Amino acid sequence: LFSPFYVFQLIPLVGVVSFAAVGALSFCVYSLFSKSDVVINKSGNPEPWETVDPAKPQKLLTIHQKWKPIEELEDVRKLAK
Repeated sequence: LFSPFYVFQLIPLVGVVSFAAVGALSFCVYSLFSKSDVVINKSGNPEPWETVDPAKPQKLLTIHQKWKPIEELEDVRKLAK
């Protein structure tokens, strides 16, 4: 039923699937520790979006991003607190 030829055909499939799994896991770990918009403990900070630095890009690749605060929004945020 099983010959060694079939086992050798599975080696590239196992290699590609393993490479994809390692890549996905490494990106999850990278996002978990380096991105400020990823939250593990929400009960410690109920509003984690307030601590996100808008000047720091949150995307993997950002081209020519410029951020300026909106005056009206900052005034509303100060009044809400």
